[in-house]
Amino acid sequence: MPVAASAIYFLNLRGDVLINRLYRDDVGGNMVDAFRMHIMQTKELGTCPVRQIGGCSFLYMRISNVYIVIVVSSNANVACAFKFVVEAVALFKSYFGGAFDEDAIRNNFVLIYELLDEIMDFGYPQNLSPEILKLYITQEGVRSPFSSKPSDKPVPNATLQVTGAVGWRREGLVYKKNEVFLDIVESVNLLMSSKGSVLRCDVTGKILMKCFLSGMPDLKLGLNDKIGLEKEAQLKSRPTKSGKTIELDDVTFHQCVNLTRFNSEKTVSFVPPDGEFELMKYRITEGVNLPFRVLPTIKELGRTRMEINVKVSPSSKTTAKASFQTTSGKAKYNASIDSLVWKIRKFPGQTEATMSAEVELISTMGEKKSWNRPPIQMEFQVPMFTASGLRVRFLKVWEKSGYNTVEWVRYITRAGSYEIRC
Repeated sequence: MPVAASAIYFLNLRGDVLINRLYRDDVGGNMVDAFRMHIMQTKELGTCPVRQIGGCSFLYMRISNVYIVIVVSSNANVACAFKFVVEAVALFKSYFGGAFDEDAIRNNFVLIYELLDEIMDFGYPQNLSPEILKLYITQEGVRSPFSSKPSDKPVPNATLQVTGAVGWRREGLVYKKNEVFLDIVESVNLLMSSKGSVLRCDVTGKILMKCFLSGMPDLKLGLNDKIGLEKEAQLKSRPTKSGKTIELDDVTFHQCVNLTRFNSEKTVSFVPPDGEFELMKYRITEGVNLPFRVLPTIKELGRTRMEINVKVSPSSKTTAKASFQTTSGKAKYNASIDSLVWKIRKFPGQTEATMSAEVELISTMGEKKSWNRPPIQMEFQVPMFTASGLRVRFLKVWEKSGYNTVEWVRYITRAGSYEIRC
């Protein structure tokens, strides 16, 4: 549900109303008195940005020496409200020359009222893009003498932008070489017990794109996700192709993605922004391929000696010295982080590396505690590999001029929280 704001107030640090706008009649005009009395005068402004007084909620944020307060009478989306405040402040700054404070508000009453009517309708946020609003609200704000000069950016097509068709890309882009770069970047999170059983495992990933395409291209991305392949087979009346399919969870898209087409056809279709952007994020909890398996073995040889075999950084806060033997890479004891660190620059496939370490601990007569075994932590980066098994089946680019494009696809898997208990 959107924010559905009943009113918005701009207050100075004393609580005086600089400007306000009522969007609904479900709250009274004296709601600011309740905010001033129960929140500002009790010095609870820094404790929580959301407060409930009576049947209303007050969502507030301080920008410079101004408090922006949104009043809602229903269960509203708080994140959407604060996102609206941040975008609105950026819009005001673009009109005021980069300044937003009490003086800027007092010098631009008429312009602010006009903008408040445009950016919110009956309590629901509308278009807050400065480039678009400046096409039909041409009044210039009173600029601060210290503000920067307005940049002369090319103006996008007003009709397309105001209707929300392609508000993230301007027309007239031309490149000598039309290229698309696509990166699938995943982070593996693992918690494994000392016996080798997986306690927690998931993959969080994102698809990053960098587009240098002329005109207004339409892109279509195909992945090996289960739902998309089943929908494609259903539309084409043919059996689903064999091969590994994955189930994507918690998928979020960039605003350029056509959600209507995704819901009906399960394909990612979009008109891309120019340059670099994040197309989508996802999470996978089933069928994760772990890039590394760690098998630690620790033998305590009395109270002051231990033998560690195989993997990376078990630590002890009483380590005196350690000796190592490794089949590849370099190992050492790092006193600053109190860990045994094993670094391997390159790890070829179908190979196994081992490390043996003998650690001597500082002998303390008074302390009889047993050594607490910390988990082994791994950091790695594996190119051209995805732990989830996600693959790009196709990336199609269509543009009315029919130019040829070069598509580049890269896969990277990194360690998130990757821990193995000893």
